[in-house]
Amino acid sequence: MEWGNQSMVTEFVLLDLSQARGVQLFLFTLFLIFYTLILPGNIFIILTIRSNRHLASPMYFFLGSLAFLDICYCSITPPKMLADFFSSHKTISYRGCMTQIFFLHLLGGAEIFLLIGMAIDRYVAICHPLRYANIVTRGVCWALVGAAWVGGFMHSIIQIILLVQLPFCGPNELDSFFCDITQIVKLACTDTYALEFIMFFNSGLATLLCFILLLISYGILLVKVRTGFSQGKNKAASTCVTHIIIVFIMFSPAIYIYCRPFQDFPLDKVVAVFHTVVFPLMNPMIYTLRNKEIKQAMWRLIEYVLCMYF
Repeated sequence: MEWGNQSMVTEFVLLDLSQARGVQLFLFTLFLIFYTLILPGNIFIILTIRSNRHLASPMYFFLGSLAFLDICYCSITPPKMLADFFSSHKTISYRGCMTQIFFLHLLGGAEIFLLIGMAIDRYVAICHPLRYANIVTRGVCWALVGAAWVGGFMHSIIQIILLVQLPFCGPNELDSFFCDITQIVKLACTDTYALEFIMFFNSGLATLLCFILLLISYGILLVKVRTGFSQGKNKAASTCVTHIIIVFIMFSPAIYIYCRPFQDFPLDKVVAVFHTVVFPLMNPMIYTLRNKEIKQAMWRLIEYVLCMYF
């Protein structure tokens, strides 16, 4: 028995993205290039924000936190996925599978709550600009980030508590390159209808509601910015649009995966790749490319480093 009740399955077999060797090599090269280029970019964003006193506002504090979360999130499945391209027997232990699910939902949930915190920050900045510095203090920023981590932990631990009660005594093949609840639940040797219903509320419906609320809130803020006469409204509008893009990128794959019955669909693996590998690393990059101040700060940091060593 491995970490649960009367479970007899000690490992799960991962069927990976493709069984064709040529396709595997192509995907390995593609993902490795993407990973080695974009991951350092996210680290550089954090270093830029930390080293520049002009980027000490809450907005950049939250951006640095978002980049850190995405770096952690993309350190869960891609390393093993890349290693499995060269393995003939792609497996993950029962404990490893549960651990992977825990951290995926911990970080994914924390990022959702962080995006809500960023929306609160933009609401105060746009609707109460004169009181913004007094309301959104550094302590409040840390509290919002801490609340995001606590919210992600609560969401994830609920999933794990439900999963470890399931007996696994038969098939152990996962038609995926990583472990997730939608794949694991289908292998349980018991009726999981009630469990799927609970997880739909905990993951799918909760994600959908947060997505709708964020879109509504940013829509209201955009209307307020466009109809107002305050200085810097173009910058505020651009920031809101950037947040909306990130919300779409973050939530769309999650809604596709969790807001439906736990069954196989043709696009599952494609969406999973974008959800766990591509989109998380792109979020801070999109934010950076649309922000003039942080781009200038990054160039100044690059020039400073080059002057030091050359």
